[in-house]
Amino acid sequence: MTWYRALKETARSGLTIDRTGLEPLLALRGALGLAIVVVGTLALFGPLAAVSSAFGAFQAVIATFQRSWRPRPVLALASGGSLAVSTFVGYLTVGHLPLFAVLIAVWTLAAGLAWGLGPTVGIIASSNVAIMLVTITLPTSVATAAGHAAVIAAGGVVQAALIVLLPVRRWGAQRDALADALAAEADYARRLRRDPTAAFDPEPLMRARSAAAVSPRQARRRPAELHGARGVAEKLRPVLASLADPAFGVPEQGPERERVRELLAAAATVLDAAAQAVRHGEPPRLPAPALAALRTPDTGALLTGPPRRAALRLSALLADVTETARGEGAAAGHRDRPSLLKLLPGALRTVRAELRRGSPVLRHAVRAATVVVASYLAGTALPLGHGYWAPMTAVMVMRPDFSQTYARSVARFGGTLVGVGVATAVVETANPGTYAAAALAVLCAFGTYLVLRTGYAAANVGISAYVVCLLWMGGEEAGQTVPERIVLTLIGGLLAMLSYAVYPAWETPRLRNRLADWLLADCRYAAAVVDHYARPGEPDDAGQDIRRALLAARDARLAWQDALSRAADEPVRNRGLSHAAADAAGEALGKLGRGAMLMEAHLPAHEDAPVPAAAGLAKALRADAERAAKAVRERRRPEWRRVEEALAAWEESHEIIDPGAALVGEALGELSDALPPKTGPAPKPPRPRPDPKETP
Repeated sequence: MTWYRALKETARSGLTIDRTGLEPLLALRGALGLAIVVVGTLALFGPLAAVSSAFGAFQAVIATFQRSWRPRPVLALASGGSLAVSTFVGYLTVGHLPLFAVLIAVWTLAAGLAWGLGPTVGIIASSNVAIMLVTITLPTSVATAAGHAAVIAAGGVVQAALIVLLPVRRWGAQRDALADALAAEADYARRLRRDPTAAFDPEPLMRARSAAAVSPRQARRRPAELHGARGVAEKLRPVLASLADPAFGVPEQGPERERVRELLAAAATVLDAAAQAVRHGEPPRLPAPALAALRTPDTGALLTGPPRRAALRLSALLADVTETARGEGAAAGHRDRPSLLKLLPGALRTVRAELRRGSPVLRHAVRAATVVVASYLAGTALPLGHGYWAPMTAVMVMRPDFSQTYARSVARFGGTLVGVGVATAVVETANPGTYAAAALAVLCAFGTYLVLRTGYAAANVGISAYVVCLLWMGGEEAGQTVPERIVLTLIGGLLAMLSYAVYPAWETPRLRNRLADWLLADCRYAAAVVDHYARPGEPDDAGQDIRRALLAARDARLAWQDALSRAADEPVRNRGLSHAAADAAGEALGKLGRGAMLMEAHLPAHEDAPVPAAAGLAKALRADAERAAKAVRERRRPEWRRVEEALAAWEESHEIIDPGAALVGEALGELSDALPPKTGPAPKPPRPRPDPKETP
């Protein structure tokens, strides 16, 4: 992609507004907490302390809007407390320019490294640096700085208390995550009716798994309908796929296929009803035709073998889903979510792991620290006043990837221009008093919270207007801030954009590494499943090995998809992996994972006879995967000689090869075809899948 096209696409993305993200009740609660803090502080301590408390309460609400499964009061308290510490320490050094420059460099470097812990932590840390640059200008002594830090922390406490006292959709995020997973399964069932080999994106299941982690205290209060449904949804996916796949015995045409389509349609209807019930906390309303389709005796008359077992398993799992949605299911165990203190050692290890050459997070941290210091020095040197606007803009728009940094820079400037212009016109015309300006600030904050999830440009209009009203409330002429704020905002945004061009962390050159990681994880998952066919009578630890391998494969797939979406907007050449090759390789690895999933759907029971050839295939998959991943990284064609020999040995042992194993072999061949070398022999054709008629 050329630079011109990349800039055009990122600018368009930054100015896009998503109208589906409005949450008025949450916005109203946040504005109410802000009003309590501002009015109380204004009456007790005066305008300047009220401005500080307003920033603390405002940032606490912003933190609660981040996509995190941790309780919202914890996020509000963490945000308010960290901003209070930042403000106090910043004030102690702001009078000495060299010392303060070192402080903001260290502070911004730490905030940049915090992105290694996830976007929620990164956003909160970056926002605290940005707001600290404003709040340190308000106190006039160390004692008042301590007082300002206290009222900032109090703002976070008030917002946390309101979240507890005025809950809005308690467990709403967890309900949505589980409902989205069930709805994704319903959509998958409908797509399988049209395309029996349709792919399934496991991201909704991954989000539901993250949402299911709770503390012991939360586990005691968790609604019954959130117990266990995710585990059932996990089991449904392979059952649906194996029921629809022609390789498992159901012809593509005929009465058997029509019966399968009826079962899939009924399953989709039941899953949608369960998703709706979980989302809104109400009993599921199951349509009678869907229940009748699942209970009809035609299933046993039309389907035999694996399809019949899959149909019976499907009915049992759907019954479990509906029982759970009614709150009647058995209490299930929960995944522990450790406290923030228990997470601290692991967080430090994660940050330390990013201190390596080539780490995108480290490059972002160095880039952000350099730009923030440079923009602060530039803002201080220019005769404009309010020099903190430039570094504040820079730290707010900078992200570890190219597209977000450039999109947010454009959105920041556009939103600032509109917000400052409108707010300045209002306060200059109306000339409001202190309390009236406070009311205008609360109104602007409400608008910001309301549109916060609709896009950065819309939210930035409200943020800019909010700051103008606060400065007016604090006794500063709003008109004096308009030109300098706009100019300094432009300087900060341009420096942020320039820094990424000079010191980038492009995702495009790392695509082959991401692909190799996904290949390795998928092969390990397939090997874990195949290994169970060789030793079906072993303890249940094998099931845990399969589960761990599956989760690792999902993480690797998500990392690949995220990298691919980031690389799509980068003005960088493909570096050996074209768009067509990336798409073909992704499809091949998706098929590989699907083959392993189909085999997992029909794992042998403990009393079944072992398949001796399966052990050789599992060993071959692990050995060839290591070499193939290395070949992908080195831009060579991956070879699968051991896997092909193991599949041939399976066939020569006079055993009918499992359709899932055949699909794994086919997928590996397609992957090699998708990644041909620059020179070398022609790739071998993929192994054909077995005839469905030969499948038992």
